[in-house]
Amino acid sequence: MTTGQPISISLGSFRELWIHTGTACNLSCPFCHEGSKPGDTRLEAPTPAELAPLLEEAAARGVASFAFTGGEPLILKGIREILLHALALRPALVLTNGTAPFIRRSHHLAELAAAPHRLSFRVSIDYPDEARHDAGRGLKNFRKALEGMRLLHAAGFVVGITRMIAPEEDPDAVDAAFRQLLRKQHLPQDLQIVALPDLGTPEASVGPCAAVDFSQSPRPAPSCATGRMVLRRNGALAFHACPLTDNDQRFSTGSTLEAALAAQVTTNHPRCALCLAPGVDYAGCQPAR
Repeated sequence: MTTGQPISISLGSFRELWIHTGTACNLSCPFCHEGSKPGDTRLEAPTPAELAPLLEEAAARGVASFAFTGGEPLILKGIREILLHALALRPALVLTNGTAPFIRRSHHLAELAAAPHRLSFRVSIDYPDEARHDAGRGLKNFRKALEGMRLLHAAGFVVGITRMIAPEEDPDAVDAAFRQLLRKQHLPQDLQIVALPDLGTPEASVGPCAAVDFSQSPRPAPSCATGRMVLRRNGALAFHACPLTDNDQRFSTGSTLEAALAAQVTTNHPRCALCLAPGVDYAGCQPAR
């Protein structure tokens, strides 16, 4: 049925703990769903000392993996130490724009590649067209992102792409264009490409959830059913339902991991409709088309 009424979702399996590294970024993209830009402090950067006991607690509670988002995680002071601590416990994923100088530090990459658990990267390449990508992310950032992907792949990491869904696009044609781009870049043509809709800026993403057709399937489990996110705001760590609702305090799930895991989430955010739509999953666990 189609309904605009919010639903209540409990955590099922504790699949991932998202770590928000703050809204500072080395790029300033006008469409950013976090409103990130250089020096931004809407969400603050956590420290290695703050995160270490939390990562260990999450592992003790059975989390399957860690995921890092921002802002740009790879500009965070202490990100190397944080990732090494995480990888001693569980596999991890980093969402990145692929242009941060960290990616060019081969000695850091070698350390991370040698960690006990696997580290994966998903690089934002909005469109398979350089001019269209750079129109939103800045001149030459398409080439920098692809160079970053090549460096990460050469260092032994699993890499993937996050792309934008354009209105009225032909998804098969877009996928084919991306595969051709990967072939030209000497990257695996079968790597994961996660397609996301325009999520809107934090200021625009207010109001109730739009109508969702829950009859369609297959449909991935929403992030709030498989994980929680930790962020730093006003000098303290706090937990949120998912990586898409941190602009709304209604989606706070407490100040401890124990409380966050027990919390129920009411899907009353505009982005909930996008998250619950068939085939869309911010975490990248999509059903086969």
